Amino acid sequence: MRLAHIKLAGFKSFVDPTVISVSQDLVGIVGPNGCGKSNIIDAVRWVLGESKASALRGDSMQDVIFAGSDNRKAVGRASVEIVFDNHLNKITGQWSSYAEIAIKRVLQRDGISSYYINNLQVRRRDISDLFLGTGVGGRGYAIIEQGMISRIIEARPQELRSFLEEAAGISQYRERRQETFLRLIETRKNLTRLEDICLELTSQLQHLEIQARIAKNYKLLQEKLHRSQSLLWLQRRTEAINQQTHAKKEIQRLETELEIVLRDQHNAEREYEKIRTKEYIVNDKLLQVQGQLYAIDAQIGRLEQEINHLRNTIDRLAHQIQEAENQLERSNQLKKTKLENLAHWYQEKESGIKSPGIYS
Repeated sequence: MRLAHIKLAGFKSFVDPTVISVSQDLVGIVGPNGCGKSNIIDAVRWVLGESKASALRGDSMQDVIFAGSDNRKAVGRASVEIVFDNHLNKITGQWSSYAEIAIKRVLQRDGISSYYINNLQVRRRDISDLFLGTGVGGRGYAIIEQGMISRIIEARPQELRSFLEEAAGISQYRERRQETFLRLIETRKNLTRLEDICLELTSQLQHLEIQARIAKNYKLLQEKLHRSQSLLWLQRRTEAINQQTHAKKEIQRLETELEIVLRDQHNAEREYEKIRTKEYIVNDKLLQVQGQLYAIDAQIGRLEQEINHLRNTIDRLAHQIQEAENQLERSNQLKKTKLENLAHWYQEKESGIKSPGIYS
């Protein structure tokens, strides 16, 4: 299995998409200090699953994303993809049939990290399992950087043993053996727990049987209750339907009576309008009669005043007649001499007596 090329975009100093081809078995990358040579090794370690920021010469994992410069603004993601040539079928497992194996890792600014194998999203564990026994990995011996030889020489026996097992190709089996061992320990713990649970369940079985009988009786009673409630609801429904039918008939009857009452009311209103019209006419006539009555009353008052005046005149004339008669008696001797005056007084008497007859 041979490294074919490396694709970087937004990773540290490689802000633009960059492809580094590895066309020969021996390829050298040269350049001045600070040009990004070590960033290529960091990119390979990072895409293979390195999770420690200190191993990538940073304080946090977001430091691998290009943070911007005086001429370029920061980007929101970092992406690294390495492609291996698998024509010799060194990779085993489900990816053995692929001629090229592309490993890709993408990190967002919000901390979301994604892994891909041949553009299929996978777990970080899947990438580690893919390279077990090949020497390739975040901490494999195949990546030799500055100070790596001295660390191998000065490594502790346990670390040196891991390097040798990785070179011998047994690290994969050792890893799986460790996983199986841990699973056996976990299984034994689960078995012990299951025994405890079985003992506890056995002690509770009798109590559960009693509860089961109670629950069975309860279920039977619930069924009876449900059946009784259903019958009760059916009876109430029938009664409600009957009441509804009766209510509809009663409503129809009341609506008929209401129509009759409304019709009578309408007729009565029309009669009332007629009566009001007649009332207005009668009121007008009454006002006319009252006007005439007021005029007649005024005329009566005037006539009464004239009658009173005539009565006063009659009384006065009667008094004068009485005086004249008294004077006549006294003037019998002067009858002859006063004949003309007496005739005149008789004429006034006659005219005074005839005058009351005219007004009566």
